[in-house]
Amino acid sequence: MDADIWNRAFYDDGEWVSWSDVEEQLQYHEWRAKYPNAIRHLIPYFQDLLALAESYHRETSRHLDLYGVIGELFGAITYGIKLNKNYAQGADGRLGNDHVEIKTITPFKSNDEVSVKVSGNFSKLLVVKINADFEVSSRMVDRSKLPKTAKPLLRIRWSDLPKAQ
Repeated sequence: MDADIWNRAFYDDGEWVSWSDVEEQLQYHEWRAKYPNAIRHLIPYFQDLLALAESYHRETSRHLDLYGVIGELFGAITYGIKLNKNYAQGADGRLGNDHVEIKTITPFKSNDEVSVKVSGNFSKLLVVKINADFEVSSRMVDRSKLPKTAKPLLRIRWSDLPKAQ
């Protein structure tokens, strides 16, 4: 047996457990406490994609076309949004009886705003923001609270969205 094994794992309840397993479980408990509606099995995909986007950018100074997917996964994890199939018309997912449109503000965007099709079939809008340090936050608003417009696209600034309660 490797002499360094005590630094990498320990024996608990009849099996070897690594410190990374313990850290993963602690992280799951942290997500559960912070986001009780989380769809937890999506957490590793979200974390891996966010880490990939960040490391790729740091290495190449370019961005991968992943931010929309990262935003949708964040919505599923944090709010419990059931995502629709890819390319489904109308909205990105459902939260109970509400159709949810998810828009993502990317780290390279020069302004903190999104454009939403007024003709879309959604009752809630979730805006996910990934900042230059690859920190993720979000704000959700009912469609009825959005400004009215006759234009086909509604531009919404992050600063105009209500902060989470």
